[in-house]
Amino acid sequence: MPALTIHPLSRASFAPFGDVIMLEGARHYPINQGTTERYHALATADTAAEGGQPIISLFRGQPRTLPLEIAIMERHPLGSQAFVPVTQSDEDEYLVVVAPPGEFRLEDVRAFLGRGFQGVNYAKGVWHHPLIALHKVSDFLVVDRIGQGANCDEITLQTDTWLTEAALHQARAAKG
Repeated sequence: MPALTIHPLSRASFAPFGDVIMLEGARHYPINQGTTERYHALATADTAAEGGQPIISLFRGQPRTLPLEIAIMERHPLGSQAFVPVTQSDEDEYLVVVAPPGEFRLEDVRAFLGRGFQGVNYAKGVWHHPLIALHKVSDFLVVDRIGQGANCDEITLQTDTWLTEAALHQARAAKG
């Protein structure tokens, strides 16, 4: 059972696939007479292709168990798609599996461990696995595109590639 290496989610490691949405290291400044801190422009919703518009939704992900076979990937060729966990706990975790835009190639697949209030904004056309919540039912605020045009391509894989507990433990250790 070949296992994907799972990397800690960081802005630098995820940059080829989109943006990491998190407060740590973000540009911010006080507003509202100093009562609020604004973390500014954490990601850009890319939704205008073919007259699309941004929408905000809530996704409730059921927890997945490991090992989990990577058997399906999808992409949105007309817009970005952002997932921001609705949590206050650094203990909350989810997995992100991605591959670059263009023709899907298994050797380009990467996996990341998202923790706490770390969101992702998949760039237009980036291949990604459907939501992988861990440990508990998890809510995510989602910003994506509505409009004309075919904006979801899905492929079924025959890969025998897995996300495993051992790989998850290694990612946790790498994060510190």
